[in-house]
Amino acid sequence: MDLLAIVERFEECKENPYYLKTGLIDEEEALKLFNINNWRDYLKLFSISSEVRDYFKKYIEITSTIHITNICHINPKCKYCGFAAGTSKEGYYESFRLSDEEIKKCALAIEKSGIKRVSCSSAHGYRGKEVIRALKIVKKHTNLEVLVNAGADLDEEAIKELKKYNVDTICCNLETINEKLFKEIKPGEELEDRIRVCKLVKKYGIELSSGLLLGVGESYEDRVNHLFFLKELDVDEIPIMGFNPYKGTPMENVKRCSSLEQAKTIAITRLLFPNIRITSPSPTIHPELIQFSLFAGCSNIATVIPKNYPRVVKGVGNPKTANLDDVVDRILELNLNPKLDWDKFKKYKQLNKN
Repeated sequence: MDLLAIVERFEECKENPYYLKTGLIDEEEALKLFNINNWRDYLKLFSISSEVRDYFKKYIEITSTIHITNICHINPKCKYCGFAAGTSKEGYYESFRLSDEEIKKCALAIEKSGIKRVSCSSAHGYRGKEVIRALKIVKKHTNLEVLVNAGADLDEEAIKELKKYNVDTICCNLETINEKLFKEIKPGEELEDRIRVCKLVKKYGIELSSGLLLGVGESYEDRVNHLFFLKELDVDEIPIMGFNPYKGTPMENVKRCSSLEQAKTIAITRLLFPNIRITSPSPTIHPELIQFSLFAGCSNIATVIPKNYPRVVKGVGNPKTANLDDVVDRILELNLNPKLDWDKFKKYKQLNKN
């Protein structure tokens, strides 16, 4: 595919905000880019998408995480899930619910490491009460930016309460908008419930995060339709998550989504959404391969854990998470700028040399 027209639109985009709304490519071009299959085209695509990212994003954000509870009331469970209690011995098999003090300790450790943003996530069945509880604690004791993620387990009153306590972002991942596929992999949920939450978040003027789960049986056409649907929703952040199988789950034998496939999706997403936060959760790309995401134009690495964190963390997509020190090194290796409180990060490094 000739990428010259995209480069020209990018140059126009610097002067004309029209392309910020429409994106630099249309649906047909997006589908063509999904079908590239040789290294020369990948390099051209990544060169453009990362340049677009660099123009609009001067820093690479780093987001840590606090998993509040894995006691999930969805029945039947999502077929890929290793987060909910009892789903996979490779994941969070034993039930837990963090106390207020435990949430506070986790948040303080994250802030002391120099990280500026945290995701607080809970299982389903609490109508938002668990993420509201966490938000209050984190905002009271730190200056961290807070994303909360309870999926479709939010009603309008919960969203109003989250806004009252100054939530920065609410995440509700649609994962796929292919309704048949959604029902197949998430038999206990309805896609329309997640779409409803996304629309309510935007109704109340809160930053919306909503992403794609790749490699679960969707087609490239499904991905393109999903991305353009997110454009209609006016999302502010898009996590790109590649499927990683958990042992013991119904999808344990489904092949892991490749890091290259995730990077390609990130790059296409960046061309469609030039100036928003595009997130790569480290467990889904594999922590040692996060530079694939950075090559492609992501602007936020998530599920990043500092050495001083007081709990064992397992990723929602895979048990392996990224260590803060390694993430910072990999960002700096590419001559990019991690978004950190550098004074705190330096003190953290001195205190956690081993």
